[in-house]
Amino acid sequence: MGNAELVAMMLADGRLPTGGHTQSGGLEPAVRAGLGADGKQLADVAAYARDRLRTTTRVEAAVAVLTRHLSLCGTKVAPGDENVPQTALVEAAWAARVPSHVVRGVSRRQGRLLLRLARRVWPDVSTYLPNDGEIARPVVLGVVGAVTGLSAEQVARTVAYDDAQTVIAASLKLLPVDPADAATWLAGLHDDIERLVKDVAPLTRIDEIPADGAPLIDVFAHNHAIERMRLFHA
Repeated sequence: MGNAELVAMMLADGRLPTGGHTQSGGLEPAVRAGLGADGKQLADVAAYARDRLRTTTRVEAAVAVLTRHLSLCGTKVAPGDENVPQTALVEAAWAARVPSHVVRGVSRRQGRLLLRLARRVWPDVSTYLPNDGEIARPVVLGVVGAVTGLSAEQVARTVAYDDAQTVIAASLKLLPVDPADAATWLAGLHDDIERLVKDVAPLTRIDEIPADGAPLIDVFAHNHAIERMRLFHA
């Protein structure tokens, strides 16, 4: 199982071979739409990451926390079991809160990559999830958290930090950003991350998953999906 703190660090490491380097957290289309244009108002990157923490990322963190909780309660995928596994119900609740099919598709592709890695590193995830398939990334993260001993707080913090770091790291490739400024923006998001953790860590029921949306981020995602020239997948 290993040390839970080290597992959390692994999951938040952008060098983990799960395709994180292909993601900008929607920052690339936001930049194309004018965020930080002409090198001005670069601190808007931090504001954008903060908006994600309060909306889409909050939903994902809650889904990961719920998945972890239900996995620890013993809901498993058993051969021949006719009952719908709780993880599938959580994913359905997640999908209902993510109206954009583009955003859902991105998350499921990332989830598939994470699941493929997790099956090698933490084989017990196969007890709770099918061996193949496109499953929402927060659902896979929640199962990994359950089998590796992560607390609900650690799972939520991992989701939140990963999203914020994805946006901030992408800004270094998309805009004329000083790396020291980028690190300062990320540090400035710590309180926002901890507020998110405090909000979602106690959740234990599917109907408690928040439904905070960000329609403009969905619009950005749809526009980006049909761009012929792009640096990041999403």
